[in-house]
Order: sequence, then structure tokens, then C-alpha cells
Amino acid sequence: MISPIWREAARQTLPVLFGYLPLGAAFGIVAIEVGIPWYAAAAMSLIIYAGAGQFLATTLLAAGAGLTEVAVATMMLNSRHIFYGLSLLKRFQGAGWRKPYMIFALTDETYSLLTSQTTYSHALGFRISLLNQLWWISGTLIGIAVGSAQLFNSQGIEFALTALFIVLTLEQAKRLKQALPFIIALVTGLSAVLLLPERHLLLGAIGSASLLLLVHYRYRQRRENHHAV
Repeated sequence: MISPIWREAARQTLPVLFGYLPLGAAFGIVAIEVGIPWYAAAAMSLIIYAGAGQFLATTLLAAGAGLTEVAVATMMLNSRHIFYGLSLLKRFQGAGWRKPYMIFALTDETYSLLTSQTTYSHALGFRISLLNQLWWISGTLIGIAVGSAQLFNSQGIEFALTALFIVLTLEQAKRLKQALPFIIALVTGLSAVLLLPERHLLLGAIGSASLLLLVHYRYRQRRENHHAV
């Protein structure tokens, strides 16, 4: 018999299930399509569990990018998780043996569920984290099976990554309501396309955008300190 806490975790993660199954399947199909062995694709969802980061790493590896470029690009993409973790330090206190896994399994969707708890418990948080990864792995295995069996023409499915980043960009734009970061991204991206060789394009665009954002941050900080004086 399923315990009430598992039922509650399943109920709360149901929306994530409907998102992770198709997106995980898309990742599994893309991984098989670009030549990644099925066991390596499954291991990525088990050990890396980075969602968009897995799409990015798969696409870059298929394009012949070096491990350094893949590591830096993935780190930049998932740097937001640093702030997620910092905001949950107090909430994770006392989690005991569950804590390392809950830190590892902290995706955008899991963070949203954990921070929306009115009465948080480590037992429920752990089960939410575990079920969310289970949904992602299940989707990946479905995609691997479909991709390996070649049940349909998967040409163009790699656009799932582009579509995912478009959605993430739109969500960030709605949340931030600031044009400057997106203008910087557009300018640095176009500049990298025009000025850099293809193998250094991504690192150049990410590095330039990050540098400009840091300069802008320092400028605003000095300006605020000057007005405060």
C-alpha cells in the first residue's frame, strides 16, 4: 500500500510528469540520433540530470566541440542553480542523509515545488525530488526506445533544444521585465557569428555577454553608492 506521503509527492509532481516525459523522450531521441550510445544517454539522465544542459552537451558533442567548451557552456547555462541552492540552505538544514541528493536533484521545476510548500518537510521534499528525476529518466528511456527502433522520421527533432531555449528566454523576459540583458545577448550573439570561427562561437558569445553584464552590474553598484553618499 502506498503511504500518504508518497501519494502527496506524486500528486504534486504530476504537472512535472507531463512536462518531463515528452521533453525527456525528445532528449533520448536526439541522443540516439546524433550517435550517442543508449547506455550513455541513460547515464546522463541518471548522473548529470541537467535538462537543458543535457540537450546542450549532446548537441555540442555531436558538432565536435571539445570537452572544455561543453563544460564551460553547461556551467554558464546552469549557473542559476547556485542561487537556487543558496536560497534553500536554511530549508535543507537537518535533512541528514537526504541532503546531498536533494542538492543534486534541484532542477527548476523541483525548486518551484519545494519553495511553494506551506508546511515543508524533508521527507516530502526528498520524495518530490526523487519522483521528478524518475519522470525525467522514464522519458529518456522512452525516447531511447523510440529512437533506437526508428519508429518515425526524427529529422528536425534537434530543434527541441532551440525551442526549449526560446521558451526559457521568453519566461526570463516576462520575469525580469528588463530589456538590457536580452539586447546584450542579441548583440554579442550576432557579433560572435560575424567575427569568430564556428568552434569558438559559443564560448565567445557567452564570455562577452557575461563580461558586459558584470561591467553593467559594477557600474550600477558604483552609481547607487555615489547617490547614497
